[in-house]
Amino acid sequence: MDFFETIMFPFKWLVSFIMVAFHDGLSALGLPAANGWTWTLSIIGLVLVIRAALIPVFVKQIKAQRGMQLLQPDLKKLQDKYKGKTDQLSRQAMAQEQMAMYKKHGTNPFSACLPMLIQMPFFFALFTVLSGITAARQKGVGIGAMSYDQVVQFDQSSIFGAPLSAALLHGGVTNPAVVILSIVMILAMTASQFITQKQIMAKNMSEEAMASPFMRQQKMMLYILPIVFGVGGINFPIGVLIYWTTTNLWTMAQQFFVIRRMPTPGSPAAKALDERRAAKGLPALPLMGAKKAEAEAAAVAAVEAKTQRVQPQRKNRKRK
Repeated sequence: MDFFETIMFPFKWLVSFIMVAFHDGLSALGLPAANGWTWTLSIIGLVLVIRAALIPVFVKQIKAQRGMQLLQPDLKKLQDKYKGKTDQLSRQAMAQEQMAMYKKHGTNPFSACLPMLIQMPFFFALFTVLSGITAARQKGVGIGAMSYDQVVQFDQSSIFGAPLSAALLHGGVTNPAVVILSIVMILAMTASQFITQKQIMAKNMSEEAMASPFMRQQKMMLYILPIVFGVGGINFPIGVLIYWTTTNLWTMAQQFFVIRRMPTPGSPAAKALDERRAAKGLPALPLMGAKKAEAEAAAVAAVEAKTQRVQPQRKNRKRK
């Protein structure tokens, strides 16, 4: 067992255990144990368990993303402060001030990637399990928490005529069902990922965030990630494509709920929410961060202007 397999072993066992638990539960309810739809529902159950467990991490991610967006004006000022300074001391000072700013507001640019990073070991574990099904069957052994009989059942199961363990580039090109289902799943997987990121950028970012350098990186990721997963999808077994498409659909629905109910202050979604609340006679949401500071400063200036004491003017004396 090499180093990678040693690291992945507990994830493989956990992933296969959750699948087997759902499979046994569905079989107990009367679904055929060797049916492809029973195993498909088991994979979807795996997604539900992992994503439900990641809800606290997702909440932390949302807070970090909002913190990063609210920080954009300050980050822009910091970049302008050190613009044109390429010496080592200036770059080091800028990095220190930037990290201090992140620490003060409890956020960092890597928090947005945290849910995906946590999911990756489980994704690779599922890929390893499903890719090794046929080899395990030929060796007469189980894989992870799956017994040999369950390995045989999974290897023989299919949906719409496409085996769940088949991949487009690994023998699947000779099966039209595998080709068609793989293409449909890859398109659904990449489209759902693109739509999720697009709705964040279009509806849930303030004007300051849209004009920031951070936004340029987000726009690049908007197109790069779907392409990466789309190209990589031709190597994924059907079961893995089902997993990744389902988790992308979960993310899309989750983002839609957050954008509609808890939008970033100053974003188009926040303005739309204020309009809906106003139509119902409810007060607008409180401002946060930079927008709150601007509003408070404007209010203070207005009060000072109204309460400023009028200086008496000296009247010209009449000439004698």
